Amino acid sequence: MTVRELRVVSYNVHRAIGRDRRCMPQRILDVLRETQADVVALQEVEARDAGADMLAWLGRELGFQAIPGTTLIRHDGHYGNGILTRFPAHTITHCDLSWRGAEPRAAIAADLEFDGRILRFVATHLGLRPAERRDQAQRLLKLFTDRPYERAVLMGDINEWLLWGRPLRRLHRYFERTPAPRTFPARMPVLSLDRVWTHPSSMLRKIEVHRSALSRMASDHLPLVATISP
Repeated sequence: MTVRELRVVSYNVHRAIGRDRRCMPQRILDVLRETQADVVALQEVEARDAGADMLAWLGRELGFQAIPGTTLIRHDGHYGNGILTRFPAHTITHCDLSWRGAEPRAAIAADLEFDGRILRFVATHLGLRPAERRDQAQRLLKLFTDRPYERAVLMGDINEWLLWGRPLRRLHRYFERTPAPRTFPARMPVLSLDRVWTHPSSMLRKIEVHRSALSRMASDHLPLVATISP
C-alpha cells in the first residue's frame, strides 16, 4: 500500500453480540485491528451501556477520534452509528433519516483532512422498509450535493437485499456502481447489505470482505474493507 492509499471499513457490530450470543467488545476491537483500517463506519455500536461507552473505548484503544451518532436511546444502553478516524475531522454533521413509525435512523457526515485534502465521509444505517430506504437515499444525497465535494465516500449498512433496488438506483445518480461482496450473515454470507461507494469512482482501488475466524464470530455481519486513493 502506498502512502496515498487509505483503508476504510464499514462494519455492523451488532452491539458486540457475536454468533455465540455473548457481548464481547474486545472481539470487535481485535477484528478492527485485523483490518488495519484508517477510517471506520460502525453501525449498532453502543454509545452508552451501564456507564460504559464502547465507541469511545474503541477510539482510545485504536488511537482514533471517535464520532458518535446515537439513534436509539434505551434503558439498557444507547446505540447507533459511529465513525472512528485516525485523521482530524474539520466539520461534523448529523442528519436525521427517521421514518414515521420505524426505528430511528441517521447518518454522520464528517469532513476529514488527509494529505492536505478534505474528504467527505458519510456513515449510515438505512431502514428495513423499501419505501423508507427510498426516502432515506434521497435525503442522503443532499449531504453530497448541497455543496460540491471533489472527493466523497459513503459507507454503511444499506439494508437493501436487491442489487437493482430503487434506493440503490437513487444513490447511483451520484455514485457509480461498485462491487457488492456478500457480508451477511457472517457465518455464510448471502446478502450484500454493507456497502462502500466513492466519488469519483476512480478513487476505489479494491473492495473485499474481511473474513477471519474472529470476524465470523464477533458479529452477525462481516466487515467490508475498501482501499481508496484520494
